[in-house]
Amino acid sequence: MFRFARAAVNLSGQTARQVRHGSTAPQDFHAKYGNSILLGGFVFCTAVWSYVLTQTGITWNLSPVGKIMPKQWREPEE
Repeated sequence: MFRFARAAVNLSGQTARQVRHGSTAPQDFHAKYGNSILLGGFVFCTAVWSYVLTQTGITWNLSPVGKIMPKQWREPEE
């Protein structure tokens, strides 16, 4: 049991060191791919919203201000 506990502590220490030092991934990932991922996300988002706005036929319930005229009020007839 003691060997198992010591191995578990050793593994958790290695994991903590990896997290503290920025994992094992290369540190220049954002410098290499950051702008292209951002641009790709922008293009994807624009394409999806363009499709939604033009092709789906959704009624967007825009404001009726200026489109609906109130009825003229009339005096009650006697």
